[in-house]
Amino acid sequence: MTDQKDRAATPTAPETAPARPFVAVRPLGERRTWPKSFADRLTDPLPGARALARVIREVAVRPPAETLGEVGSLPVAPGPVPDASATTVSVTWAGHASWVIRIGGLTVLTDPVWSRRIPATPARVTPVGVPWGELPPVDAVVISHNHYDHLDAPTLRRLPRDTALFVPAGLGEWCRRRAFTTVTELDWWEAAELSGVRFDCVPAHHWSRRSLTDACRTLWGGWVLSDRYGRRVYFAGDTGYGPFFDRIGRAHPGIDLALLPIGAYSPRRMLSPVHTDPEEAVRAFLDVGAAAMAPMHWGTFLLSGEPPLEPITRLRAAWRAAGLRRDALWDLPVGGSKVLAP
Repeated sequence: MTDQKDRAATPTAPETAPARPFVAVRPLGERRTWPKSFADRLTDPLPGARALARVIREVAVRPPAETLGEVGSLPVAPGPVPDASATTVSVTWAGHASWVIRIGGLTVLTDPVWSRRIPATPARVTPVGVPWGELPPVDAVVISHNHYDHLDAPTLRRLPRDTALFVPAGLGEWCRRRAFTTVTELDWWEAAELSGVRFDCVPAHHWSRRSLTDACRTLWGGWVLSDRYGRRVYFAGDTGYGPFFDRIGRAHPGIDLALLPIGAYSPRRMLSPVHTDPEEAVRAFLDVGAAAMAPMHWGTFLLSGEPPLEPITRLRAAWRAAGLRRDALWDLPVGGSKVLAP
């Protein structure tokens, strides 16, 4: 591994490495050897059995029953995906962490979950914002990590097997076993390019697991997508708050839009290391220096203890308290779209 990768192999690397890290550009579809575990990237220990049992006893992993009526007020407004060209950048929120990004003439899906149910989670409470049959041809997919609400095998099975997949380190074999032929695995601070669009993998505070025995066997991260004109969309994936947001902003100055998670944050004693709350999402937006923010990871699956509408209510209040321009907050409904100004 390079010196940069060695520095990134410790939990403190995103906070202590130089502000403008060296970024290695890797070839598409490269097969690589990775460590057996990425547990050294954790910022906090994973919750043990006793902590999980306490949360379950307190029934704190689902919203209070008296707030479930808010589900009917969650914003849903399906609309067509904007037309795209080589000069167009647009985003459409399909729900949760799933976006349709059109950039540099490509159509890119992030963490695509079109299933109604995912394992160990109640069914989605809002419909998918874009019916699968109404999607334009998909050129690429980026995955932030392997949790079931971000890596959905039934959805990926709908894609042609030559669709380009960009995944964090160690996740390539899972994709290749499902016959995908162009799978690019990247470590933090590595990049690859497809048809003039650059895909940079950047740090996140999270973890990975798909079974009882594979915790942290694959990496987790966010992505910065850049077109040939220098326009940038930052997809944070699933993450807790940390100083690495500032480092991402310094490494990628002039981010036009940050797609940031705001939900699944209660109870804080358990979820703070891995999920930003709305106030932390505003801090992250300021840290990365983006021109606009679009919230995600709320209003789709009820994954934790906060009431369904609380994330967006708290986000708007924190936005006002920070004195930020209202038109820079793209709080889209599920199915809503926005086109970046040329």
